[in-house]
Amino acid sequence: MTPRSGGGGAPSIDSVEAAAYTVPTDSPEGDGTLTWDSTTLILVRVAAGGVSGLGYTYGAPATAVVVGQELARVVTGRSAWDVPAANEAMSRAVRNTGRPGLVAQALSAVDTSSTDTAWSA
Repeated sequence: MTPRSGGGGAPSIDSVEAAAYTVPTDSPEGDGTLTWDSTTLILVRVAAGGVSGLGYTYGAPATAVVVGQELARVVTGRSAWDVPAANEAMSRAVRNTGRPGLVAQALSAVDTSSTDTAWSA
């Protein structure tokens, strides 16, 4: 198992927060198969060592729930600099939940916010 402490002075992840924002489009949009008049943005904030990183994805509001209920507990306390280990831990945590689709979008948003934190630290 990967150690959950920073080690070597690396900051540990203190918190992971997610929120869903539905943003209306200026006018109806479409791709030839479907039209829509709003987009839902999932914003993830990871805090570590006094800095924070932001990650995002587009998807259903339930994506933010996956971050809060399945992924946040897995990465909190881990080194902010060991993004690959956090990614692996998240992938393992959602193995039985179902990795593709909405869950993959949630994982991606946490992953990119963690990467932002790692580079900002």
